[in-house]
Amino acid sequence: MRTTLTTLNSLPEGILDCKATRLHELLSGPTLIHLQGQKQQPMFISVLLHGNEYTGLLAIQSLLQKYHDKPLPRSLSILFGNIEAARLGVRKLEDGPDFNRIWPGMEHPPCVESKIMQAVVDEMQQRDVFISVDVHNNTGLNPHFACVNSLQAEFLNLANLFSRLTVYFLRPKGVQSAAFAKMCPAVTLECGKPGVQYGIEHAADFLDTCLHLDSLPNTPPPHHNIDLFHTVARVMIPEQYSFSFDNSNADLLLNASIDRMNFTEINAGTVLGRTKTNSSIPLYSRAENGMDNTAEYFQVDNGVLSTRKAVMPSMFTLNETVIRQDCLCYLMERMTDQSLFKKPIIS
Repeated sequence: MRTTLTTLNSLPEGILDCKATRLHELLSGPTLIHLQGQKQQPMFISVLLHGNEYTGLLAIQSLLQKYHDKPLPRSLSILFGNIEAARLGVRKLEDGPDFNRIWPGMEHPPCVESKIMQAVVDEMQQRDVFISVDVHNNTGLNPHFACVNSLQAEFLNLANLFSRLTVYFLRPKGVQSAAFAKMCPAVTLECGKPGVQYGIEHAADFLDTCLHLDSLPNTPPPHHNIDLFHTVARVMIPEQYSFSFDNSNADLLLNASIDRMNFTEINAGTVLGRTKTNSSIPLYSRAENGMDNTAEYFQVDNGVLSTRKAVMPSMFTLNETVIRQDCLCYLMERMTDQSLFKKPIIS
């Protein structure tokens, strides 16, 4: 891949109907494209930070086709991310980093790709970015929802334009939305599974709405208009444990319909699977401060893995590759105290 960021001021011919798997024929690597609009302060959009999550690309193509013969209401800066992973239809390259874990603030050592993302941030800071939108998909059964890294009113109002379901999180580190939250209201869109038409239309409509914004309200959304959740744990399976959804010989045999629990408030004692590890828990979770909180949320009794307390999971997936590359799920708790909605921007 290229070791520097490519920057363009116009769209390459053919990009508006190019499939994600063929973008490498038009773009040599991570590429930032600036398009002039009527309002100068640009909106930033990133797509394909995960190469197999291509709804963002299709939404951008739909949006720009709409404006092919008329001016954009606002300037746009679009980052096309992991082109090589998109070529292969995978989340990330086997020997490469996750493109949504290498932005400023990351916990990993610097790499070539993280320097590219730093260059993107520097460029957009110089351009006085207006808002930032990062478009993603997920592999499990999830409703459409938005994620923010700040509880400032502008962030919540931006998220609320996409969905009443909003998730506030501080981990994992090194994500695009957290990097841009230092500069402007920033949101991550979770648009369901890749390529679903409703997800494409929902994302495109949201982006079009954002193009017409002059500002965002500085008072929080009304309590009855938003369901706000706080991520309290990221759950992973240690490498030393095998796991499966259908192989009873694995150390951990997970419930084959586990992703149906996403965005459902499940009770203490909810069974997640069976394990051969006896009393040891074959997974671990980390709080937003990085501390181990596994024992707070999980228990094993007579080979049955279950929840220790009531909680709401998100992003449960049946994709074993994604589980190994990222995580099994996140755990959330509902936020009901509106005084928290004025919490300052992340540090």
